[in-house]
Amino acid sequence: MKFIGDFHIHSHFSIATSKELKPEFLEYWAKIKGIKIVGTGDFTHPGWTEELKKKLEPAEPGLFKVKNEFRKKFDFAAENDVRFVLTSEISNIYKKNGKVRKIHNVIFAPNFEVVDKIQQKLSVLGFNITSDGRPILGLDSKDLLELCLDCSEEIFFVPAHIWTPWFSVLGSKSGFDYIEECFEDLSHHISAVEMGLSTDPPMNWMCSFLDKFTLTANSDAHSPEKLGRNANLFDTEISYFSIINAMKTGDPKQFLGTINFFPQEGKYHFDGHRKCSICWNPLETIIHDEICPVCNKKITVGVMNRIAQLADRDNVLERKNRHPFYSLIPLKELLSEIEGVGPNSKKINQAYLNLISRAGSELNILMEMDVEDIKICGGEKLAESIRRMRNREVYIKEGFDGEFGKITVFRGGESKIFTTQELLFEDTKETYKNQPRPLVSFDLAAFRKLKNSKPEKNESQQQILVPDLFIQPDIIFENLNPEQHKAVEHFKGPALILAGPGTGKTRVLTTRIANLILNKGVNPENILAVTFTNKAAGEMKERLTDFFEDKSVIKKIQVSTFHA
Repeated sequence: MKFIGDFHIHSHFSIATSKELKPEFLEYWAKIKGIKIVGTGDFTHPGWTEELKKKLEPAEPGLFKVKNEFRKKFDFAAENDVRFVLTSEISNIYKKNGKVRKIHNVIFAPNFEVVDKIQQKLSVLGFNITSDGRPILGLDSKDLLELCLDCSEEIFFVPAHIWTPWFSVLGSKSGFDYIEECFEDLSHHISAVEMGLSTDPPMNWMCSFLDKFTLTANSDAHSPEKLGRNANLFDTEISYFSIINAMKTGDPKQFLGTINFFPQEGKYHFDGHRKCSICWNPLETIIHDEICPVCNKKITVGVMNRIAQLADRDNVLERKNRHPFYSLIPLKELLSEIEGVGPNSKKINQAYLNLISRAGSELNILMEMDVEDIKICGGEKLAESIRRMRNREVYIKEGFDGEFGKITVFRGGESKIFTTQELLFEDTKETYKNQPRPLVSFDLAAFRKLKNSKPEKNESQQQILVPDLFIQPDIIFENLNPEQHKAVEHFKGPALILAGPGTGKTRVLTTRIANLILNKGVNPENILAVTFTNKAAGEMKERLTDFFEDKSVIKKIQVSTFHA
């Protein structure tokens, strides 16, 4: 049976996610999107697994469905029986080979018994798995993999969004150069990797060391409506073991490829300087020695450049085991471009739901529906926009240095010509005909030749990894009693500490600040500490110096007082 799966998502127990990330809403939106199998996400969180056990019931082997009493009413044509598979993302922050590593991994489990074992093992090791749906562990990724395998050989372990600069196995800031560097003698248990929203298959085909891995794609959804922006295509039996086997083997008859929204939309796709309006592909960057011609400062290097640096191919089509992939633009964004209003406007929401009710799921409309049928349901402009998208006849402005990219199917003002009368004239169409986008938009062979001709930079010149800020949790929590330890570890929501003079309130709050930065990934600039006296503010700043080797971090933390 052919179907679509989206496995890496989050629950409402994760920080900065929608309150609607619950089984009944996930099922509802999976039907609208056309997704058959949805990951639960966050199975390491006891509160979430309790909710899952309450609202789900067993279906096919290793899969679950929403109980009838919790289902939302569904009045659209896109009806399908959605199933859930138990998944969770874990953030691993640790030191390895003298460097700080920040790696995200996704785990699949066949049943709740295995999930309970994983939770128990993490709790015994002293990790806090209740503060966030995606826990942050001071644990080597290899050790996490071993822990999960000890719980069950049937788990499936996938490095997440492998090129994300700060939190991935191959990320430029805190990752490795090869998968084997991370997982060592357990690397044979890694048979698939997740490309992430920042890359598509051709970008990954640049690197032959990834040929052994099945390239998967997931939405990493932080709200139900974001389901399916990346997803996987299957033709297997509906069961946990068939799905996992398809990803493990990469059998092209079972794993049919991926859905990838255009990665150029990412805000760090290309290199450049936003303030100076400089946007470069990797070849342009290496020609200019990474120096901005406007301000003469080092430019911000993006994800494409990181992949090009590790690439060992001149032609991406040299990878033999290439699965099909489909570059899509969300239906609401297409409608938004046609109508000239925001994708979240009332007008677009209504048009979107009308289409779903008449034509079926979003992914069916974008990928499968005949263009003539789309014309009947959605009009000439929508039919033409989807035809162009399918043929990669799109206009792309790549994201760079924190500025999101933009993908469009029409040039400025072009969509106005698409009325029934004007389209009678073929020369009007030809005037605006766009060429299909190439798989790689710069000369990879020229880049590699130029790169190999330049002297290698040393580590201090490359500045690939973040400063050595990380401290193991047991050192941070040293000399704290259980109540103080609990206060320091508190992460989500307000907390009130009631204690008398000399009981260590300042020490607890200072340690909590250090823990937020060092182990929770909070930016120092986002922390404000307010004291009642200047003396207390000075004491807090002094105590913070004990936690950071890089003293510039302390300057970024705002420690103030109510007094002038």
